[in-house]
Amino acid sequence: MRDLLRLALGSVFGHRLRSLLSMVGIAIGIASVILLTSIGEGTRRYMVAQLTQFGTNLIAVHPGKTQTSGLPGVFGGTTRKLTLDDALAVARVPGIEEVVPVAFGSARIEADGRSRSLFIYGVTPNAPRAWKLVVRQGSFWPAGDPQRGAQLVVLGPKARRELFGEANALGRFVRIAGTRFRVIGVMGSKGQFLGFDIDDAAYVPVASAMKLFNLSEVNEIDVVYAQTAAAGRVENDIRRLLTARHGSEDFSVTTQAAMLEVFDNVMNVVTMAVGAIAGISLLVGAIGILTMMWIAVGERTSEIGLVRAIGATRRQVHLLFLTEAAALSTAGGALGVLGGMGIAALLRLAIPGLPVSTPPLFVALAVGVSLVTGLLSGLLPARRAAALDPIEALRTE
Repeated sequence: MRDLLRLALGSVFGHRLRSLLSMVGIAIGIASVILLTSIGEGTRRYMVAQLTQFGTNLIAVHPGKTQTSGLPGVFGGTTRKLTLDDALAVARVPGIEEVVPVAFGSARIEADGRSRSLFIYGVTPNAPRAWKLVVRQGSFWPAGDPQRGAQLVVLGPKARRELFGEANALGRFVRIAGTRFRVIGVMGSKGQFLGFDIDDAAYVPVASAMKLFNLSEVNEIDVVYAQTAAAGRVENDIRRLLTARHGSEDFSVTTQAAMLEVFDNVMNVVTMAVGAIAGISLLVGAIGILTMMWIAVGERTSEIGLVRAIGATRRQVHLLFLTEAAALSTAGGALGVLGGMGIAALLRLAIPGLPVSTPPLFVALAVGVSLVTGLLSGLLPARRAAALDPIEALRTE
């Protein structure tokens, strides 16, 4: 094996330009796979982290259906919005730990001569537990009837800093859309969620938010179910309950599993596209190696005759040319891996927010695929070389 590798590598390095040209096609294909896979894997990890940062056992209920069915008019039933009473009813479903009715909107907030537009979340005091939030200073308002609002607000850390600087905000007053609220808490930093800056927000009682934004209903109901409960059973119980209350299924229930499934379907399509691009590039590279090796067999006919004359078997000649093809393609694959990872690293430096992550498994698979491609493309030239008659081959000298 050592002699076989020495002879094969000697032939590869003996024709550097030809070998380099043979490697280019494989390198481009592998680099494309590594780069696109890195972006895809980074995006997948980013989305999973975003979707699960509030917990993994969340269900969201929204008004309206994502799919239409039935008949219009009186035959199709009536459409009802989600209400606080719906949220209270959902809270009694077995297996549910927390229910947070949410009413939100954007409003102007003013304090200490400063004003800015903020996203205002109307929630109940159990929102920090349900959404995995932390109150860094102060607290949320005490539990009570969600139908009764209070002029209390909890600020996000960025909102507090923009309005009050480094001063203590607890006990101070702000005006939201002209209504006076007392600051009773400041949230800990949470970062961003799908482009929304959660730190630059304010939280008020849901009834107060509905009054601020002139809403008769809530925008959504977030449900946290017990880890021991079956998500499908809880989802079906919620559907049955709200359908009975509304007279029809005029709402949408979305689980995190469903959102992740949709995202996985999208990523599968992307993976197929990457595979198609890589397949085309690898096919071009394989044809290049086959062509170069076929030409090499013709150029080295006398050499083949000589090694056969001094005792080399057909199998040894066959293995020699297969090893050369494998060496070419593997070297091309290694160049492609280095190129793809290098471009991915440059992208991370140039665009820090771009999620790029190269899975080690895909690197190993890329090198393995390039090796297999080389073996397949070198099969015909190797068979041609092994089939040469040694006497006829020596006559070409």
